[in-house]
Amino acid sequence: MTVRFILSAAVVGAALTASACASTSGSHPTYQQELDRLTADCRERGGILTPVGAPNSGRPQTDNVCEIRGGGGRVGS
Repeated sequence: MTVRFILSAAVVGAALTASACASTSGSHPTYQQELDRLTADCRERGGILTPVGAPNSGRPQTDNVCEIRGGGGRVGS
């Protein structure tokens, strides 16, 4: 009975894993789409998206920084 339960649990687990992968395959933007969005957001803030020089992590928000030059005055009073 225990072996049968373990096999059943393994089959159910594999099926759930496969269905989870299938349902999320198209929901995330590609690296380039995310990079384009970050570039546009950075430009709106008056900056330039610049690579940090680290190896490519596969995440543009980790691989780049929005560099804003000039206008570095204090905010508030």
